[in-house]
Amino acid sequence: QVQLLESGGGLVQAGASLRLSCAASGRTFSTYNMGWFRQAPGKERDLVAAIAGSAVSGGSTYYADSVKGRFTISRDNTKNTVYLQMNNLKPEDTAVYYCAARSSLVLKYDYWGQGTQVTVSS
Repeated sequence: QVQLLESGGGLVQAGASLRLSCAASGRTFSTYNMGWFRQAPGKERDLVAAIAGSAVSGGSTYYADSVKGRFTISRDNTKNTVYLQMNNLKPEDTAVYYCAARSSLVLKYDYWGQGTQVTVSS
């Protein structure tokens, strides 16, 4: 199974930057599609960023419109780690952020981390 562990959350002021990390187990990490989700109180869990595994060439990425231009997802396959660089944070970015993984052969994210809290004050 895949084990995911998020870190890097915290309390910051609006306009600040934060980098989330997700450490994954497994020698086949590079093949996984990785995603960052977030869930605010009373709201659905939404995909905010994703990055393709090695089955897809070019390091294809996806960003939700609400974070496009501010957030950057990246991965270091030598460290089995995916990152979410969050710049110009806004109060509406406040949520629990979850790391997730899926095989390139399926559509659903099957593996989830426990989440890390990001709180942005103004």
